[in-house]
Amino acid sequence: MKNKVDSADLLAPEEVTASPGGLVKIACQYDLQFKERPKYWCKGSIYELCSILVKTTRKTQRDRFFIADDREAGIFTVTMTSLMESDEDKYWCVISRSGRNVYKSVRLVITQTATTPSTTKSSFLTQQETSLWASLRWFLFLVTLGCLAMTHVVVWRMEASRNPESEMTD
Repeated sequence: MKNKVDSADLLAPEEVTASPGGLVKIACQYDLQFKERPKYWCKGSIYELCSILVKTTRKTQRDRFFIADDREAGIFTVTMTSLMESDEDKYWCVISRSGRNVYKSVRLVITQTATTPSTTKSSFLTQQETSLWASLRWFLFLVTLGCLAMTHVVVWRMEASRNPESEMTD
């Protein structure tokens, strides 16, 4: 049985749409700590039962499937050519490692009008933008809180300067 980890260590599009007879490239972006690890692409609705189609440690081309690992960029790209309707299924980007494999599912949809982008770049940018927004949100919260505190201090001082007697009675 394959051990598994589905995490942010590996990013891939959730769904890719392509046309029959066409080709699709799926980019699986990984954390650079895995650059020396074998990567593979497998097909099947359940990860533990998926069939390996192509692997970086073996021949990088098998039939209509190609895999290329750019270790500097931390991206392995799978290319599927001469697509058929029977190719529509769930696939898995997988990083093999001792103990637990890291994997991410990708759903391939075959349709006459393919419109979905076929790389991970947009998904990864979305995650980066989400991370940026999370940081920015906290920054804006703290700035707003600071402005509120300063407004409170200014109002309190204005009140104190108008009523000097109230300070003497304390």
